[in-house]
Formats: sequence, structure tokens, C-alpha cells
Amino acid sequence: MEEWISERVRRLPASGIRRFFDLLSSMEGVISLGVGEPDFATPWHVAEAGIFGIEQGYTTYTSNYGLPELRAELARYLRERYGLEYDPATELLITVGVSEALDLALRAVVNPGEEVILPDPSFVSYIPCIILAGGHPVPVPTVVEEEFKLRASEVERRLTEHTKAILLSYPNNPTGAVMGRSDLLEIAELARRRNLLVISDEIYSRLVYGVEHTCFASLPGMKERTILLGGFSKTYAMTGWRVGFAAGPAELIEAMTRVHQYAIMCAPSISQLAALEALRNGEEAVRQMVQEYDRRRRIIVKGLNEIGLPCFEPKGAFYAFPSVRSTGLSSEEFAERLLLEEKVAVVPGATFGECGEGYIRCCYAVSIAEIEEALERMRRFVERTG
Repeated sequence: MEEWISERVRRLPASGIRRFFDLLSSMEGVISLGVGEPDFATPWHVAEAGIFGIEQGYTTYTSNYGLPELRAELARYLRERYGLEYDPATELLITVGVSEALDLALRAVVNPGEEVILPDPSFVSYIPCIILAGGHPVPVPTVVEEEFKLRASEVERRLTEHTKAILLSYPNNPTGAVMGRSDLLEIAELARRRNLLVISDEIYSRLVYGVEHTCFASLPGMKERTILLGGFSKTYAMTGWRVGFAAGPAELIEAMTRVHQYAIMCAPSISQLAALEALRNGEEAVRQMVQEYDRRRRIIVKGLNEIGLPCFEPKGAFYAFPSVRSTGLSSEEFAERLLLEEKVAVVPGATFGECGEGYIRCCYAVSIAEIEEALERMRRFVERTG
């Protein structure tokens, strides 16, 4: 059978997250800090828009690009929030979550053997998607001493004649790192000088704490060389609705749509109706969720530091990324033993790249009571391991 499987698929590593959740599914009483998903329900008025769509029979295909009303509202949103002007007819594409948008962007622009720069650690699907597109991933180390920010100087050291694009992911999963405007301007200048495309995954753009998010495409001269990826899953607690978007130059969006139309056709129509309502009337729900995430963030970071797992302060997303090096365990050993001995699920940092070794990812999109109980169990575990 193996000879029938493509070489690219054979090169893909098995998901490091999946193994832990296979273990978790067979256990009772587990507190999961592993799943990167809001614990809030989709705001009712947003869900009701989808239900109304079903009741009214809006269950057919939409344009490959997505509902015109949703694209028009998205154009307004990006203009008012970031000062970006996108033509809703040609420069915006509605996708099945930001995951599809990433896959489309890479498949539309990467030729076999071309290189894509990305931060290490970063989201688990980035390297596999680059490989599936025929490209070669080039991870760039980031370190806690610099708050896991991607440095232009480190990127430049790894550029070759084969480099095609830089894949950014800030606010970052798994570290919670945020890059400020001055940091991003250095990346932008490098992209301009070396004529590189930038793919900027900003799915966590609204989940920032005490800082302002800088949209990469809004930087001078970057709209013309950036594919901006975003979505509704994290901001509006709509993970299961599977609706995201890509924004960029018309030629690049059209190329992505060529792949999209054959692979997917369109994002679900009822999900698009719900996303439209979220953009129009979802701001109060976003504000409340961000406020609550911030409370949880401060509790878990303080608690991790107090039990002897040093954790820098994450300024975005909903992840803490503490070091477990003091225990003498690898990130995988720590996560597996913590799950089996104390029934707390976290994700090994090594799952997200070589620079994640020695860390674990803890998602704080759970209740404060669960966070506090998880911290107590982790304290016992750390004391035992010494």
C-alpha cells in the first residue's frame, strides 16, 4: 500500500497534538489546556442569523468568492479598523476557515523547491502545508529572551535565491507573542528590498492585551505584496462554523480562487450569513470575551511562574508558553506524565518546532476554576519531579 502514497504525504509527520488527544479521549476527569478553541458559545444573535438562513432556505452554493454582502461588510471592517482599501469584488475571498486560506495561498504562489520563511515555533500546520504545496520550509529560531519575535536580521541570514515568501503568524500560536509596529517595519523593509511576498496569518488579531495589533498589510507599501489571512473562529467563538477570509492583490486572490473553486466550491452559505451578522453587530461580544481572556491570562501566567514554570507574559491569542526545563523532562515527557499522573492536558512545545522544545503550550480559553485546579495539579507534579 505504501507505494501508492505520494512522497509529499509520506514526508508529513504525524500530528504531535493528535496523539495526546487520543490519550485524553479515553480518560475521565481531565482538565484540558490543550485545545486552542474558545470555551464561549457563538453569540446567540450570530447563531440565530445562521438559523434564520436555514429557515429561509439560504442553503445553496454562493459565489466562489463568497456572499457579496459579506465581502462588502468585510471591506468596510478592514477599512475602518486598519485603513485598508480592498475591492470586495476582486480582492477578498471567503474560505472554509483560515486553514483553507493558508493552504490556498501557499498552493497558489509556491513553485516546487521554492522556500518559505516562517518563525519557529509556529502553528503545527504551517510546515505540512508548505510541503504539500511543493515548497521547502525554512524555520527561523525565535527565543524567549526576545519574546519570541521574528527578527529581520535572522530572516535575512536565511534568504537564498529560492526564497519566495515570508509566512508571519502574529499574534502567535503557540507562544502568545505579539510583534509591534517597529518590529514589523523591519520585516517589511526586508520584504520590499528582496522582493518577497508576505503571507500574514492574523487569525488572533482581535485577541491582544494592553497592546495594539498592527496589521502587516497596513504598513507602507505592504498591501501590494501581502496576502492577509483572517477569520471568525477565534474572535467571535465560531470555530465550528468554518469561515475565514483572504485579502490581497486581485491577481493573487484570483489565483487562490482557481484552486478554491475546484477543491471546495464555496464556504458554507449559512456560515457566511452568521459571519455577516458577526461583523455587523458582534463588537460588544468581542469586547466582553477579550476582557475575560485577559483575566484568565493574568491568573495562569502568575500561577505558572509561582509553581516554578517560568513564563513570559503573552500579549496576544489565548496561550501561555512556560518553560519546563527546570524539571529535567523533555516537553513531550512532561506533557505525557502530567496527563497520566495529574490528568491535565497540555501540548508539548516541540510539536510546534525545534525551538519549542523545553516548553509546553497551555490554552487559557477555559474557566478560571479549571485554570486554578489545573495549576494546583501542575504544582503537585512539579514538586514531585523536583
